[in-house]
Amino acid sequence: MRVSLFVTCLVDSLFPEVGVSTVRLLRRLGAEVDFPENQICCGQPAFNAGYHPEARAVAEGWLDAFSSSDYIVSPSGSCGGMVVHGYEELFADDPTRLAQAREVRGKVYELSQFIVEVLGLEDVGARYPARVTYHPSCHATRLMGVGDAPVRLLRRVKDLEFVELPFAEECCGFGGTFSVKMGDVSTAIVSDKIRHIQETGADLVVGTDMGCLMNIEGRLRRIGSPVRVMHLAQLLEEGVR
Repeated sequence: MRVSLFVTCLVDSLFPEVGVSTVRLLRRLGAEVDFPENQICCGQPAFNAGYHPEARAVAEGWLDAFSSSDYIVSPSGSCGGMVVHGYEELFADDPTRLAQAREVRGKVYELSQFIVEVLGLEDVGARYPARVTYHPSCHATRLMGVGDAPVRLLRRVKDLEFVELPFAEECCGFGGTFSVKMGDVSTAIVSDKIRHIQETGADLVVGTDMGCLMNIEGRLRRIGSPVRVMHLAQLLEEGVR
Protein backbone atom coordinates (compact mmCIF):
# COMPACT_ATOMS: atom_id res chain seq x y z
CA MET A 1 0.00 0.00 0.00
CA ARG A 2 1.56 3.29 -1.11
CA VAL A 3 0.74 6.33 1.00
CA SER A 4 1.71 9.94 0.29
CA LEU A 5 2.24 12.17 3.31
CA PHE A 6 0.36 15.47 3.12
CA VAL A 7 2.41 17.15 5.83
CA THR A 8 0.61 20.56 6.11
CA CYS A 9 2.28 23.94 6.59
CA LEU A 10 1.92 24.08 10.37
CA VAL A 11 3.50 20.66 10.89
CA ASP A 12 6.24 21.29 8.34
CA SER A 13 7.19 24.70 9.74
CA LEU A 14 6.54 24.44 13.49
CA PHE A 15 5.92 20.82 14.50
CA PRO A 16 8.05 18.59 12.25
CA GLU A 17 8.16 15.92 14.95
CA VAL A 18 4.47 15.24 14.25
CA GLY A 19 5.25 14.56 10.60
CA VAL A 20 8.12 12.25 11.59
CA SER A 21 5.86 10.33 13.98
CA THR A 22 3.19 10.02 11.28
CA VAL A 23 5.65 8.50 8.81
CA ARG A 24 7.17 6.13 11.37
CA LEU A 25 3.76 4.97 12.54
CA LEU A 26 2.45 4.33 9.02
CA ARG A 27 5.58 2.40 8.10
CA ARG A 28 5.30 0.25 11.21
CA LEU A 29 1.73 -0.53 10.20
CA GLY A 30 2.92 -1.79 6.81
CA ALA A 31 2.44 1.19 4.52
CA GLU A 32 5.03 2.40 2.03
CA VAL A 33 5.21 6.14 2.63
CA ASP A 34 6.44 8.69 0.09
CA PHE A 35 6.69 12.46 0.30
CA PRO A 36 5.87 14.48 -2.83
CA GLU A 37 8.56 17.14 -2.53
CA ASN A 38 6.72 19.65 -4.70
CA GLN A 39 3.73 19.76 -2.34
CA ILE A 40 2.79 23.21 -1.11
CA CYS A 41 0.09 24.78 1.03
CA CYS A 42 -3.43 23.49 0.34
CA GLY A 43 -4.65 27.10 0.12
CA GLN A 44 -6.83 27.12 3.21
CA PRO A 45 -5.47 30.33 4.86
CA ALA A 46 -6.00 32.37 1.70
CA PHE A 47 -9.37 30.73 1.06
CA ASN A 48 -10.68 31.46 4.55
CA ALA A 49 -9.43 35.04 4.34
CA GLY A 50 -11.39 35.60 1.12
CA TYR A 51 -8.43 35.59 -1.30
CA HIS A 52 -9.91 32.98 -3.61
CA PRO A 53 -7.84 33.64 -6.77
CA GLU A 54 -4.66 33.31 -4.72
CA ALA A 55 -6.00 30.19 -3.00
CA ARG A 56 -6.88 28.71 -6.36
CA ALA A 57 -3.34 29.22 -7.70
CA VAL A 58 -1.89 27.45 -4.66
CA ALA A 59 -4.47 24.65 -4.84
CA GLU A 60 -3.53 23.94 -8.45
CA GLY A 61 0.04 23.31 -7.32
CA TRP A 62 -1.19 21.03 -4.54
CA LEU A 63 -3.31 18.98 -6.95
CA ASP A 64 -0.41 18.54 -9.35
CA ALA A 65 1.87 17.38 -6.51
CA PHE A 66 -0.49 14.60 -5.45
CA SER A 67 -1.96 13.68 -8.85
CA SER A 68 -0.29 10.25 -8.92
CA SER A 69 -0.83 9.28 -5.27
CA ASP A 70 -2.78 6.16 -4.31
CA TYR A 71 -3.63 7.32 -0.78
CA ILE A 72 -3.04 10.77 0.73
CA VAL A 73 -2.78 10.84 4.51
CA SER A 74 -2.48 13.95 6.68
CA PRO A 75 -2.04 14.55 10.42
CA SER A 76 -4.64 17.31 10.06
CA GLY A 77 -8.36 17.05 9.44
CA SER A 78 -8.49 20.80 8.84
CA CYS A 79 -6.19 20.77 5.80
CA GLY A 80 -7.73 17.54 4.57
CA GLY A 81 -11.15 19.14 4.83
CA MET A 82 -9.99 22.00 2.61
CA VAL A 83 -9.08 19.58 -0.17
CA VAL A 84 -12.22 17.49 0.22
CA HIS A 85 -14.68 20.41 0.39
CA GLY A 86 -13.01 23.73 -0.42
CA TYR A 87 -11.71 22.69 -3.82
CA GLU A 88 -15.27 22.15 -5.04
CA GLU A 89 -15.88 25.87 -4.66
CA LEU A 90 -12.47 26.99 -5.90
CA PHE A 91 -12.74 25.07 -9.17
CA ALA A 92 -16.48 25.28 -9.77
CA ASP A 93 -15.94 27.08 -13.10
CA ASP A 94 -12.99 24.93 -14.27
CA PRO A 95 -14.21 21.49 -15.43
CA THR A 96 -10.72 20.07 -15.84
CA ARG A 97 -9.46 21.08 -12.41
CA LEU A 98 -12.79 20.21 -10.80
CA ALA A 99 -12.59 16.68 -12.18
CA GLN A 100 -9.02 16.41 -10.89
CA ALA A 101 -10.08 17.66 -7.45
CA ARG A 102 -12.95 15.17 -7.27
CA GLU A 103 -10.66 12.30 -8.17
CA VAL A 104 -8.08 13.28 -5.57
CA ARG A 105 -10.54 13.93 -2.73
CA GLY A 106 -11.50 10.27 -2.62
CA LYS A 107 -7.90 9.47 -1.68
CA VAL A 108 -7.54 11.97 1.18
CA TYR A 109 -7.68 10.72 4.77
CA GLU A 110 -6.93 12.13 8.19
CA LEU A 111 -4.40 9.85 9.93
CA SER A 112 -6.67 8.15 12.49
CA GLN A 113 -9.38 7.78 9.87
CA PHE A 114 -6.94 6.01 7.57
CA ILE A 115 -5.68 3.65 10.27
CA VAL A 116 -9.16 2.60 11.41
CA GLU A 117 -11.16 2.70 8.17
CA VAL A 118 -8.58 1.71 5.54
CA LEU A 119 -6.02 -0.37 7.42
CA GLY A 120 -8.76 -1.81 9.62
CA LEU A 121 -6.75 -1.43 12.82
CA GLU A 122 -7.59 -0.18 16.29
CA ASP A 123 -4.81 -1.77 18.34
CA VAL A 124 -1.47 -0.60 16.93
CA GLY A 125 0.51 -2.26 19.71
CA ALA A 126 1.12 0.92 21.69
CA ARG A 127 1.61 1.29 25.44
CA TYR A 128 1.42 4.70 27.09
CA PRO A 129 0.85 4.95 30.86
CA ALA A 130 -1.03 8.20 31.35
CA ARG A 131 -4.46 9.63 32.09
CA VAL A 132 -5.55 11.03 28.72
CA THR A 133 -8.43 13.06 27.34
CA TYR A 134 -9.15 13.87 23.71
CA HIS A 135 -10.14 17.12 21.97
CA PRO A 136 -11.89 16.56 18.60
CA SER A 137 -11.13 19.36 16.16
CA CYS A 138 -14.06 21.01 14.40
CA HIS A 139 -12.87 20.43 10.83
CA ALA A 140 -11.86 16.81 11.37
CA THR A 141 -15.28 16.12 12.82
CA ARG A 142 -17.49 18.18 10.54
CA LEU A 143 -15.59 18.26 7.24
CA MET A 144 -13.74 14.94 7.27
CA GLY A 145 -16.26 12.91 9.26
CA VAL A 146 -13.51 11.45 11.44
CA GLY A 147 -15.95 10.49 14.20
CA ASP A 148 -14.65 8.24 16.98
CA ALA A 149 -11.58 6.81 15.19
CA PRO A 150 -9.09 8.64 17.46
CA VAL A 151 -10.92 7.50 20.59
CA ARG A 152 -11.04 3.89 19.38
CA LEU A 153 -7.27 4.00 18.88
CA LEU A 154 -6.66 5.57 22.29
CA ARG A 155 -8.85 3.04 24.09
CA ARG A 156 -6.70 0.21 22.75
CA VAL A 157 -3.42 1.67 24.02
CA LYS A 158 -2.14 -0.45 26.92
CA ASP A 159 -1.94 1.19 30.36
CA LEU A 160 -3.67 4.33 29.06
CA GLU A 161 -6.59 5.59 31.12
CA PHE A 162 -8.98 7.39 28.79
CA VAL A 163 -11.25 10.09 30.22
CA GLU A 164 -14.08 11.69 28.26
CA LEU A 165 -13.77 15.46 27.81
CA PRO A 166 -16.90 17.41 28.89
CA PHE A 167 -18.40 19.42 26.03
CA ALA A 168 -15.75 17.90 23.76
CA GLU A 169 -17.51 19.02 20.59
CA GLU A 170 -17.11 22.71 21.44
CA CYS A 171 -14.47 24.69 19.50
CA CYS A 172 -11.10 25.42 21.09
CA GLY A 173 -11.20 29.00 19.81
CA PHE A 174 -8.37 28.79 17.29
CA GLY A 175 -10.01 28.98 13.86
CA GLY A 176 -6.82 30.18 12.16
CA THR A 177 -7.11 33.91 11.53
CA PHE A 178 -10.14 34.03 13.83
CA SER A 179 -7.83 33.82 16.85
CA VAL A 180 -5.96 36.87 15.53
CA LYS A 181 -8.89 38.99 14.41
CA MET A 182 -11.13 38.12 17.36
CA GLY A 183 -8.55 37.65 20.08
CA ASP A 184 -10.79 38.35 23.06
CA VAL A 185 -13.50 35.97 21.87
CA SER A 186 -10.91 33.32 21.04
CA THR A 187 -9.39 33.60 24.51
CA ALA A 188 -12.80 33.21 26.14
CA ILE A 189 -13.51 30.07 24.11
CA VAL A 190 -10.16 28.43 24.81
CA SER A 191 -10.48 29.30 28.50
CA ASP A 192 -13.69 27.27 28.60
CA LYS A 193 -11.91 24.40 26.85
CA ILE A 194 -9.06 24.51 29.38
CA ARG A 195 -11.49 24.44 32.28
CA HIS A 196 -13.14 21.30 30.89
CA ILE A 197 -9.74 19.67 30.33
CA GLN A 198 -8.78 20.38 33.94
CA GLU A 199 -12.07 18.85 35.13
CA THR A 200 -10.99 15.49 33.72
CA GLY A 201 -7.85 15.34 35.84
CA ALA A 202 -5.94 14.28 32.73
CA ASP A 203 -2.15 14.37 32.53
CA LEU A 204 -2.30 14.74 28.78
CA VAL A 205 -4.69 16.15 26.17
CA VAL A 206 -4.47 14.57 22.72
CA GLY A 207 -5.76 15.86 19.40
CA THR A 208 -5.41 15.39 15.65
CA ASP A 209 -4.85 18.99 14.52
CA MET A 210 -1.82 21.01 15.52
CA GLY A 211 -3.69 24.30 15.09
CA CYS A 212 -6.05 23.33 17.91
CA LEU A 213 -3.29 21.82 20.02
CA MET A 214 -1.07 24.87 19.59
CA ASN A 215 -3.90 27.08 20.82
CA ILE A 216 -4.75 24.82 23.75
CA GLU A 217 -1.12 24.41 24.77
CA GLY A 218 -0.52 28.15 24.60
CA ARG A 219 -3.33 28.80 27.05
CA LEU A 220 -2.25 25.97 29.35
CA ARG A 221 1.27 27.41 29.53
CA ARG A 222 -0.03 30.93 30.19
CA ILE A 223 -1.97 29.79 33.26
CA GLY A 224 0.87 27.57 34.48
CA SER A 225 -0.96 24.26 34.02
CA PRO A 226 1.12 21.06 34.09
CA VAL A 227 -1.18 19.32 31.60
CA ARG A 228 0.77 18.24 28.53
CA VAL A 229 -0.40 18.38 24.90
CA MET A 230 0.38 15.78 22.24
CA HIS A 231 -0.69 14.88 18.72
CA LEU A 232 -2.24 11.42 18.40
CA ALA A 233 0.51 10.36 15.96
CA GLN A 234 3.17 11.08 18.57
CA LEU A 235 1.44 9.13 21.33
CA LEU A 236 0.83 6.08 19.15
CA GLU A 237 4.31 6.12 17.61
CA GLU A 238 6.21 6.74 20.85
CA GLY A 239 4.18 4.02 22.52
CA VAL A 240 5.44 1.29 20.18
CA ARG A 241 9.17 2.12 20.27
